[in-house]
Amino acid sequence: MAERKVLVLFGSQTGTAEDAAERIGREAKRRHFQCRVEALDSYDVANLINEPLVVFVCATTGQGDPPDNMKTFWRFLFRKSLSPSSLCQLDYAVLGLGDSSYPKFNFIAKKLHKRLLQLGGNPLLPVALGDDQHDLGPDAVIDPWLLALWDKVLALYPLPPGLEIISPDVCAETSPCVWSCWAVLSMAKPGACGSVSPAHGPALALLRSQLEHCVQFWAPPVQEGQGCAGECPREAVRVLESLEPVWFSAGDVVMIQPQNSPEDVQQFCQLLCLQPDRLFVLKPTEPGTALPALLPQPCSIRQLLTHHLDLACVPRRSFFQLLSCLSTHPLEREKLQELSSAQGQEELYSYCNRPRRTTLEVLWDFPHTSCAIPPDYLLDLIPRISSPSLLLPSSSEHRVPLQLALSCCFSPSSLSLPIPVPLCPTAGCFWCPAAGDVWVPLWVKKGGLKFPADPDTPVVMIGPGTGVAPFRAAIQERVAQGRRGNFLFFGCRQRSKDFYCREDWEELVAKGFLTLFTAFSRDQEEKVYVQHRIREQRRLVWELLNCRGAHLYLAG
Repeated sequence: MAERKVLVLFGSQTGTAEDAAERIGREAKRRHFQCRVEALDSYDVANLINEPLVVFVCATTGQGDPPDNMKTFWRFLFRKSLSPSSLCQLDYAVLGLGDSSYPKFNFIAKKLHKRLLQLGGNPLLPVALGDDQHDLGPDAVIDPWLLALWDKVLALYPLPPGLEIISPDVCAETSPCVWSCWAVLSMAKPGACGSVSPAHGPALALLRSQLEHCVQFWAPPVQEGQGCAGECPREAVRVLESLEPVWFSAGDVVMIQPQNSPEDVQQFCQLLCLQPDRLFVLKPTEPGTALPALLPQPCSIRQLLTHHLDLACVPRRSFFQLLSCLSTHPLEREKLQELSSAQGQEELYSYCNRPRRTTLEVLWDFPHTSCAIPPDYLLDLIPRISSPSLLLPSSSEHRVPLQLALSCCFSPSSLSLPIPVPLCPTAGCFWCPAAGDVWVPLWVKKGGLKFPADPDTPVVMIGPGTGVAPFRAAIQERVAQGRRGNFLFFGCRQRSKDFYCREDWEELVAKGFLTLFTAFSRDQEEKVYVQHRIREQRRLVWELLNCRGAHLYLAG
């Protein structure tokens, strides 16, 4: 009988693909397969020729780009030196996760499927194309595709005699091999580990080893009117001023590592009856499975919750399925089973996705279940915090070299203080719980926008809405060097509400450093966008590009 092994490889920029891969891994274990789940770049791709059965789960980023954690794999797979029969022994399936509002919908999954065919692989099914735009999300495609996949797999690799598929309703406590990827090796006494400063957390260790900065900031008290020109959906804004210089050029990207707030960590520990300073050590339940990245050994509950688990994400269906298995409360368990069933997906969407209810909020709604969750299952229940947030500075180093004037406003209701979700790109602010010292793991990565070195070369910048942020920095930098020839097309909905940096633009126009064309789509009955303004100014744009060698930039 063929060896019953499944390898599940995922590539994801957020955590959606990893969550789907772990779901496939659990379903494989229910069918008594040996299963490993790994990120594509963590896997030694040279071993792919020896794998009998692989399921690929991959997202598409940007305009048809592979996620960061599969780029090495991607380059290797497309080597011209690979033989057309390299993977003739491989049975495979590809699950794509994408958004049909983008032109290159699930491009990476389609291209991966085609390349595996070229190398001799044997597809078990057509590639599945999950769509975030569907009312039920990717599950609308994933659910029927997985049913078909397991029918194919079990036909090739039948269950051993005497074994049956483990029901998804079987309690995880009685069948930990199905649900838990990790086992607690030891638990130390409470108080053995003190709280860890974010500045010395495990996430920061990686940042220090990678790029330039980890900066301490001073958060002054709130000043009314500080931040955006126009309305910004925030409750409070504070500018963070670095205690050491942060040097960057227009077009560079500032990367910041998110983390959970102390208040959320405290609430979570209260709900689950956890002692935050208690130490534990993990070991994988499957041989060869790597420990989660950046997780120290030993680790405290506080470290795990602050730096690793995303308490503010919107939980997925698998969260409710595992929670129902762990629940000891009949009414709560029944409701959780309903929300995790195929028939309950519309109700789950209304309860969870539409209001963007967080994991922590859901746990408050099921208090009897929450207090019964064993710590062993935390890494299986809650996804890891996503990769660093990418932000574009909206001010030039020539203007404010010691102030991190980033391109974002933040809402205090978001994840990961002091770096939650950006709402508006111009204020140069973070939201912080209180004035004082704030440690922000931060580094600067060279961006793709390169502005001309010749001072006489004009630039044409098209920045609708939030896309204007990097151009604000670029124009400040060019003005500081005495350069003119700056042409900006800016568009938004309403002049009165979201005309970002209006005072800056008007000052530069008055001084002769900027030529500005604006389009406010909702300020009149007929909608007007930046493309209409470009068409109106087509003679000027053509002269700049054709006769004066202007550089043209588009962001947004």
